[in-house]
Amino acid sequence: MQRLQQTIQRIISFEAIGLHTGKKIKATLTPMPIDTGIQFQRVDLPNQPIVEACIAHVVATERGTMLEKNQVQVATVEHWLAALAGLQVDNICMQLDGPEVPDLDGSALGFVHLLLEAGLLQQEASQKFFTIKEKFVYNDPDTESHYTLYPDTDYSLHATISYNRWPIGHQYATLFTLARFKEEIAAARTFIYLDEIVALYQKGLLQGGDPTKAVIFSDHTDPTEQLEQLTHLFDKKVENVVTPSPSSLSALRYINEPARHKLLDLIGDVALLGRPLQGKLVAHQPGHGANIRFVAALKNHLFRQATPPICDLQAKPQLNVEQISKMLPHRYPFQLVDKIMELGDTHVIGIKNVTINEPFFRGHFPGTPIMPGVLQVEALAQTSGILALHKVPDPARYLTYFLAIDRCKFRRMVVPGDTLVLHCVLLTDIKFSTTQKQSVAIAKVKGRIFVGENLACEAVLLAQMVKQHEAI
Repeated sequence: MQRLQQTIQRIISFEAIGLHTGKKIKATLTPMPIDTGIQFQRVDLPNQPIVEACIAHVVATERGTMLEKNQVQVATVEHWLAALAGLQVDNICMQLDGPEVPDLDGSALGFVHLLLEAGLLQQEASQKFFTIKEKFVYNDPDTESHYTLYPDTDYSLHATISYNRWPIGHQYATLFTLARFKEEIAAARTFIYLDEIVALYQKGLLQGGDPTKAVIFSDHTDPTEQLEQLTHLFDKKVENVVTPSPSSLSALRYINEPARHKLLDLIGDVALLGRPLQGKLVAHQPGHGANIRFVAALKNHLFRQATPPICDLQAKPQLNVEQISKMLPHRYPFQLVDKIMELGDTHVIGIKNVTINEPFFRGHFPGTPIMPGVLQVEALAQTSGILALHKVPDPARYLTYFLAIDRCKFRRMVVPGDTLVLHCVLLTDIKFSTTQKQSVAIAKVKGRIFVGENLACEAVLLAQMVKQHEAI
């Protein structure tokens, strides 16, 4: 199902208290260009660093999801990310003057209202989805949580939870379509048991906790002593505790509010994939820690499965052939990448149009022209070189040399008229080293070439980049 990317129409700001830090934080929501993704910017720190919302940046999951990049942290991101996923907002930056996304009402509803107040703006580029071809299953060894993702053309979720305490017991929640997110999931608040709060507070969490912004359960009919302790702790009277009394459950927004909130958290954590997901996700006993491990395993699976990346071949490229020439030393007839459609921190998508006028066709099976396999690997190498070189200053001063080509396989012949989609993903972080004599970077990349839906070539490439004037 094709949808356009979205951002917001105008800048909007708000202030609130951070749930765990207890600090008053101002947040400003800023529209961003196509393919920017979801970002957080710490405007209170020198150089105002940016932390992208991606699974690789998750560093903690106790009572929330925390991101960190280059020692810059942003905590409690899950409700905000759920609101963005629920309204299908792709490109936006939340600027913060503190280390945590401020809490509004313990759910995602306040964020939904802010986004709608700012207005949603469609952008002239299609959404890029993650899809799967067959069922994906993840069993979390630490929590016994279980996740199953089924292929589908839309995005739906089903969550079941099981607590051996009143009143939760066994509950489930379902969201059949994101179009119902605001009405059915966004308002579900975080929940906690009364006897858990003091211990979490003493661990440094819930410092900004507001008892009116959460569902608090107690399986004691008269928790007066604990309530007095909380009143002293937070300097706020706690009146909305759900106890085993007939009228108490009326304080819930939904009879299954805990299960709906777990589904809300799951939506937010899955958004850390970096792009929307298509499929039917069924989760048993989801929680932040298990969610993050599931998302990491799923992303690894998605990058390794032989599925062509989502790429609009008619869209404006991020790099055209002239810009590519400024990064790579190759020239005709050996420049084998025509344009770069997508260039991220860990992946790149390039395009090579194969025509009958390629000079190698004159001598390579002239009666049955086939692109030589070695040139297919060279096209992957050049594409992966762009991925690595855009991370270094003065990329034109570097030369790239092969150190190894592993697990190279050719799955389909490439012939004139084919459009090659060159997809390369970093397998490890790029390793940089500098001495008095030379600067060197080592990159290990998984590269694949697709023609339409068909995998044509794949290989693991290990390359070394050396400054041109220092090459030996």
